[in-house]
Amino acid sequence: MHNSAKTFQEITKNTKPDIGVILGSGLTNFFDEKEILNIISYEELEDFPKPTVKGHAGKLVLGTVNKMKVVCMYGRSHIYEGHNPQSLTKPIRVLKDIGCKLLIITNAAGSLDENMPAGSIMSITDHINWSGFNPLIGKNDDDYGPRFHDMSDGYNSYYRDQLIKIAKKIDQKIFQGVYCMYSGPNFETPAEINALRVIGGNAVGMSTVPEVLVANHCSLPVIGISVITNLAAGMNKTKLSHQETLENASLAENNVLNLIKQFIQEVQFDDTSRDN
Repeated sequence: MHNSAKTFQEITKNTKPDIGVILGSGLTNFFDEKEILNIISYEELEDFPKPTVKGHAGKLVLGTVNKMKVVCMYGRSHIYEGHNPQSLTKPIRVLKDIGCKLLIITNAAGSLDENMPAGSIMSITDHINWSGFNPLIGKNDDDYGPRFHDMSDGYNSYYRDQLIKIAKKIDQKIFQGVYCMYSGPNFETPAEINALRVIGGNAVGMSTVPEVLVANHCSLPVIGISVITNLAAGMNKTKLSHQETLENASLAENNVLNLIKQFIQEVQFDDTSRDN
């Protein structure tokens, strides 16, 4: 067990959350004030790399959603900030250590599809890792998972199907597609975007894949949700900026957080499919 898991247990009096959530760029208001039980700064958690990017607060918040215990990472770190890729494994393993049975990962992403404009929500079905990095490179930690782990259902289809059904129930339009990761920090070139479209990508960003790889390695089921903030480079004449990402993510925030909260209220856990 990582030291940060022990710190979490001490502060929360051994509370075991059911679900972990990672908030992407521009998503900042997951819990209502009355739902919050504990707020822990990443400064208190030695295993959590400290975010340096605007829109990533750097705090772990424990709260409730309709009596379900949920722990939420308000902000994440990225490879382009200079962090060792292996350091990105630790927050995910801490979530596993403290008892999470499911991880919901969100991100802000550029669209590779003209029919999926800014403000759209996409359920991730799979990913393409063009970052050049994998946080599991190096000595394997057998306590968490095998040297070679399967990724054929990396974005757990059992939970993904539930998400799609709930989106339809609340009349929330949702796309499904493949997420592509580049390392950043620059946005992709038009030529790179053309290549991703040819090989089957639907959205592109600079996060998520490392966390998904680590979660699957330690048998923590994942669903991934992209908030579409712009059309990718070369698909229109607008120059891309992080400010645009934050602004458009904020505009879609209510819709995506409402969907996630509704999902949490109705989710049926699959306790037989993984060793949770």
